[in-house]
Amino acid sequence: MTQWMADHWLAWSLLGLYTLVLLYNAVAGLRASSTVQGFYVGGRGMSGPLIGLSFFATFASTNSYIGHAGKGYAYGLAWMTMPVMLILFTYLSWRFIGPKTRVLAKNFDALTLPDFLAARFLGDRSHGAAASTRAPLRIVAAMVVVLCSLLYLVAIFKGAGHLFERFFQVPYEVAIGLALVIVVLYTSIGGFVSVVRTDAIQGLMMIVGALLIFFFVTRAAGGVSAIGALAEQPQTAFLFDLNGGIPFVVLLGVALSGSLKLIVDPRQTSRFYALKDDQAVRSGMWVALAGLTIVQFCLYPIGVYAHLLLTGVTDTDLIIPTLVNDSTVFPLWAGDFLFVAIVAAAMSSMDSVLLVAASTGFRNLILPFVPSGQMAARRQLVWTRSLVLLLSALSAFLALDPPGDILQITIFSGSLYAVCFLPAVVLGLYWSKGSGLAVLISMAAGVAMLLVWLSLGYGVFLHEVFPALAVSTLVYVFVALMQEQRADLSVLFEER
Repeated sequence: MTQWMADHWLAWSLLGLYTLVLLYNAVAGLRASSTVQGFYVGGRGMSGPLIGLSFFATFASTNSYIGHAGKGYAYGLAWMTMPVMLILFTYLSWRFIGPKTRVLAKNFDALTLPDFLAARFLGDRSHGAAASTRAPLRIVAAMVVVLCSLLYLVAIFKGAGHLFERFFQVPYEVAIGLALVIVVLYTSIGGFVSVVRTDAIQGLMMIVGALLIFFFVTRAAGGVSAIGALAEQPQTAFLFDLNGGIPFVVLLGVALSGSLKLIVDPRQTSRFYALKDDQAVRSGMWVALAGLTIVQFCLYPIGVYAHLLLTGVTDTDLIIPTLVNDSTVFPLWAGDFLFVAIVAAAMSSMDSVLLVAASTGFRNLILPFVPSGQMAARRQLVWTRSLVLLLSALSAFLALDPPGDILQITIFSGSLYAVCFLPAVVLGLYWSKGSGLAVLISMAAGVAMLLVWLSLGYGVFLHEVFPALAVSTLVYVFVALMQEQRADLSVLFEER
């Protein structure tokens, strides 16, 4: 053990420094989180570059480094469709969703996605125990957010667990516990400010880490052009066929359901609530696009190159951890740095998802049933921090025996978010018609179609997100047209 620690001195040094940074940001966040608004969205005064780094770092988690990077092994070069879609939807999110979302959230004091939906469809700015806070729209939306957050957290804990297990040579259960302690440490203390400041540092580490992975893996495989040799081998020729590893229409659905989260996932859209002005939106967009482009295009080809380095892979989630720990691929210093970088990738998503789940769970599922005015801000923060601990422990427990691989879990949560919230968010921002009833009925119809499509096994022909999203959108439009309710968008989105 002593020799192992001596060999990996760089990893231990970086982990020590990383822990000190986490503690510093936790203390800084604690000072900025004396109010509910400060804890949830940083007081709505944060800069564009900082939020841009946080936006891409939150998204590019272990699902990119471990789950998505390895899937190229099974899906081939067609898997590069995914990063292209992610970059496109990042632009669409910042260009068309972010500016209006920021203004509406500010005007109506919205701190969560259910708050945002209530502001748009109920014209409601209340956040105490008034009857409107118990509206079905708020309650159902909050339940969906908490469920999807738990699913996503299970996937991230699985990825972090595999990483710690391989690096520290400890049982998987112990590895999950290590990940749990690290993320809870600063998320529960510092809130949004701590999360965003830490995300910015983690984002920079992730960029360097992705560049290192691409460089050393392609070098070990024989160079970037070595990929051409795979086309000449019968057993790997499928890598160059659009339908070789999976029907392309199904792969396109996987890419779409993963990308739509950039528009509707609360851990992404909550970043817009915190931006101080439109200039911050513009600058943040370019930072987010640059970071995501570098990381995704470095990581997604790795699974294909892995065919030149590994054989008999049965779990693609283990490709990156295996390569990082292979001294013939990565020199010791690079492997140590990558270990810390991928830990940072895991933490950057865990903290955001935990904060979103806890804040939504308390504000929209617990607070509405507390007698009006009988819970001070300090107690609200205690409750929210307690939920961070509870939800993280629950998701870590579920990750001990997860229901699928990282990609399956994250894509299913993305599909749920898309069918439940995409029509309400996108059409709600740009179409004056719509109501809370239209949102609820479209959510129910979309989820029903999603589950029916999966249960019938049709997903092998057409990804379930397509029919489910089509049904959800059509139902939303139909119900909205049948009603007279219409919002004055010029008033809703006029900055006050």
